[in-house]
Amino acid sequence: MHPNPSYRSDDRALMETLLDEIGFGTVFLTTPDGPRVAHTPLVSTGDGAVQFHIARANALARHLDGATALAVINGPDAYVSPRWYSNRKTVPTWDYISLELEGRVRHMDDDGLEALLHTLIERGETRLGGDQWNAQETPADIWAKLFGAIRGFELEILAWRPTLKLHQGTTAEDRANIASGLENSGSPALAQLMRTLAP
Repeated sequence: MHPNPSYRSDDRALMETLLDEIGFGTVFLTTPDGPRVAHTPLVSTGDGAVQFHIARANALARHLDGATALAVINGPDAYVSPRWYSNRKTVPTWDYISLELEGRVRHMDDDGLEALLHTLIERGETRLGGDQWNAQETPADIWAKLFGAIRGFELEILAWRPTLKLHQGTTAEDRANIASGLENSGSPALAQLMRTLAP
């Protein structure tokens, strides 16, 4: 998390929206074998936890149950050029959205993992629109084989640490110019967040 307190937020609804919209993150844990990481889809339970799955062969799989881990969800980010400031005598920086979730992890049973997979499938297929794929299209033997190759986990969130670095503290004119610069250079999502979230 960025040390500047003006980049933080207590807006839980915003954090839940980031979780839902991005839906993918990184889980970190220090293990007896050293620091390890997994990249995984994440689903909020809506009551203070996130669920995810990783391959059984992942180096984290045997260490997560009962551990305290860190999940990180990265939102849009972009380089910010001094050319967008009213006074160009400064240096470049990077604006970004990130959410850190720290909490205790527990292994999910097979029923919980099955439900998680169907939630992920429904979310992904709905976002694609059109003729949706259905899990029943996978033969039972193939589903069972692939299901056996993963493990499901739930992280009970004990700390929410968002960073919304959107040029808070600069002038409204500079923020408007930076937002336009971001939009014109291919970062419209970050520009929109700057216009709606930065004071």
